[in-house]
Amino acid sequence: MLTPKRHRRLTQYKNLGGKSTVARYEILKDSMTIRFTDHTVYIYTNQTADPVNIAKMKELAIAGKGLGTFIDANLKDRFLRKIR
Repeated sequence: MLTPKRHRRLTQYKNLGGKSTVARYEILKDSMTIRFTDHTVYIYTNQTADPVNIAKMKELAIAGKGLGTFIDANLKDRFLRKIR
């Protein structure tokens, strides 16, 4: 029997700096899902990106500023999966 897919709604990123490459995000206990403005979606986890970096990503996402820059500078290739 197949389990129905859970459709999640990503939170819109505030983009207070006005130039972010991040469009939406989802915060989970041990990971974050990020949708960029080019419509690509990546999953970053504690295992792939380090718990300290995930905590910083959560902080920046809630603040609405600096998340895209942080990912580009520190985590570009440290994602678990590219969804799209």
